[in-house]
Amino acid sequence: MKQNVERRLLSIWIVLIGAVALAPLVAHSEYVRHLLIIAMLYAVVAASWDLSLGYAGIFNFAHVAFFAIGAYTGGILVKNLGVPPWVAVFAGGLMGSAAGLLVCLPVLRVKGIYVCLVTFAYSQLWLHVIRSQGEITGGSRGLVLIPAFSFAGYSFDQHNKLAYYYLVFFILLISIWLLKVTVKSGFGLSIVALRDNEDYAVSRGVPLARQRLITFAISAFFPGFVGAVYALYTGIASADLFGFGYLTELLSMLILGGIATIQGPVLGAFILGFASEFLNDLGPIKYMLTASITILILRFYPEGVVGVMRKLALLGKVEKTGNHSFNNKLLGEQKS
Repeated sequence: MKQNVERRLLSIWIVLIGAVALAPLVAHSEYVRHLLIIAMLYAVVAASWDLSLGYAGIFNFAHVAFFAIGAYTGGILVKNLGVPPWVAVFAGGLMGSAAGLLVCLPVLRVKGIYVCLVTFAYSQLWLHVIRSQGEITGGSRGLVLIPAFSFAGYSFDQHNKLAYYYLVFFILLISIWLLKVTVKSGFGLSIVALRDNEDYAVSRGVPLARQRLITFAISAFFPGFVGAVYALYTGIASADLFGFGYLTELLSMLILGGIATIQGPVLGAFILGFASEFLNDLGPIKYMLTASITILILRFYPEGVVGVMRKLALLGKVEKTGNHSFNNKLLGEQKS
């Protein structure tokens, strides 16, 4: 039964991936295409956050800072130093990993709510560094007019940014695949063991410090990478990226989709990304609605959208099996 449920879910994922792949060919609206690109970028950030928060159980509130650091790294390298965009995005990922390793060192010595406080303070420290280095980062104004991606003389801004769409779509697919491989590996099992029972896992030989450092490095690479892509796509790297608004929105995406699932945050990013855009006219009420929905999900559906999908797939299988058994019983009675 479990295999059949997994097949059903896999079929649903394939259909959803196909729909996203064909979306720009069907919907020619530049606005819709922009929303999809932003949703896919946020999906990578939320899914990679799930590695440290969902699977490793580390309440890391600096994850959005890695995204902002990657954006500034890519923007500075391309605009100020003339580095090729393809090099700049990988540099953004590496800078994100370096920042992740740096914050992980004090995190190794604290637990519980202190992890949240340390990591959030770390992100605010980066915010002040960015604002204080105005000549390099643009200060509070941020970096503007960052050059776009180009390849063999072709600018990705052309044709309603169709090239950007499929570039980000490809990055999303690769990111999900790499994260799924990571969580299913021996390393993934070890960080889950540390999350569930740290003392027992350490007693069985799981190296706590090393696994946590690797978790932060991997988890921070993806937001740093797509942060640089975001800066080259929008042409802007703003200090607002370090803000609490982005943090709560991405956390809501993760919770809405389902923690410790990887695919769940991706769904959450698409759902909340579009919903948030249409709720912008409500002003501050939008954040109240988002917070209320997040609380309700935590209370009644802690497994998120993916958990609901699994229950529906399992329910459909049970109903089908029940009808099949009833039909067999009826046929047997008719024969007798």
